Amino acid sequence: SFCLRFLSDMYGSLQSPNFPEPYPQEMELHWNISVPNGFKVKLYFSYFDLEPSYLCEYDFIKVEAEGEVLALFCGREASDTEAVPAQQVITSPKNSLSVLFSSDFSNEERYLGFIAHYSAVDVDECSNRMDEDLLCDHFCHNYIGGYYCSCRYGYLLHSDNRTCRGYGCSGNVFRERSGVLSSIDFLLHIKELQLFISDRAGTRFRIRLQFDPRFDVEDHPDINCPYDYVKVRGTNIPAHTHSLLSLQRHGFEKVGWKLRGQDTL
Repeated sequence: SFCLRFLSDMYGSLQSPNFPEPYPQEMELHWNISVPNGFKVKLYFSYFDLEPSYLCEYDFIKVEAEGEVLALFCGREASDTEAVPAQQVITSPKNSLSVLFSSDFSNEERYLGFIAHYSAVDVDECSNRMDEDLLCDHFCHNYIGGYYCSCRYGYLLHSDNRTCRGYGCSGNVFRERSGVLSSIDFLLHIKELQLFISDRAGTRFRIRLQFDPRFDVEDHPDINCPYDYVKVRGTNIPAHTHSLLSLQRHGFEKVGWKLRGQDTL
């Protein structure tokens, strides 16, 4: 006979039919276990007693998730240690798991079956990730059932709730005779930034810009500045009276730039 059951509680148990009496012959029983997003399913067995067979061809338990077989069990705990679950804990890759129990046409020695238990376990989305797989640009905060992102001071969280972008500062006018400009968090990694600065001096002066030797903006071996760049524009260069300095960043993380500006006669 065939039976399909759906389990959606945060914890529960499943057992072979008639347990603790011997399970019936020619039985196929499915359990589909699902828990909310942000959790995984943990499954383990507290009792296991199925008919032994080579490669579990007769009676068996099969555990699957996302189209992949996570475990295949059969045998008796007292003698078939390689095929029984013992103390093994199975964890689903996402928030669902399926368990199949199958018995063939004979149960001559009257095997008793199994008891299994499952529970939902929280996923820590913020840990155990490589840099290129990080969920958040700056800070990731895990909570039961999910996570959220936040940004360092000076940045705003983008509408995707993951990306951090620097505050724009377009149109600023600098009238001091000298000063220092830099990308946000110079010498710290940044993901994306757009910065527009105006610098104005009197018509009798020229503006001299000197970049810090630790200049580090993403480049390309064959194409001139296709990604990140610093662009200096102005009127009547080099004796310009109005200049625009802009930086635009996309993609790879670099430490940024810093320059010192001073007007000269």
